[in-house]
Amino acid sequence: MNHKDLEVWKKSMELVSEIYKITCEFPEEEKFGLINQIRRAAISVPSNIAEGSARNSDKENLRFIDIACGSLAELETQLLISVQLGYCEMNKTQILIEKIDNIGRMLSGLKKHLRNKI
Repeated sequence: MNHKDLEVWKKSMELVSEIYKITCEFPEEEKFGLINQIRRAAISVPSNIAEGSARNSDKENLRFIDIACGSLAELETQLLISVQLGYCEMNKTQILIEKIDNIGRMLSGLKKHLRNKI
């Protein structure tokens, strides 16, 4: 299956766009700090889903899905840090965290599917 057909990839692509929009509101001095870290973590999710899907084995695909899950956890942590620092409001962040949780559940389902195939 092509990664572009996966709902989890589509949702993670939407999340990247939302992350870029929210981080535009962060202070300029965070451009090479937290903004960069948050964006990189967000981009890592669909990128690893795509790379894993392009691999020739379910075992390798599973490894990249695990990396995507790690990036999601990193992203959630960084968003919570940005709330603590006063860079964004908790209500905006909570919406993103709900999307992160949903993507995480989708990735867990994909991992279970791949483990069953191995």
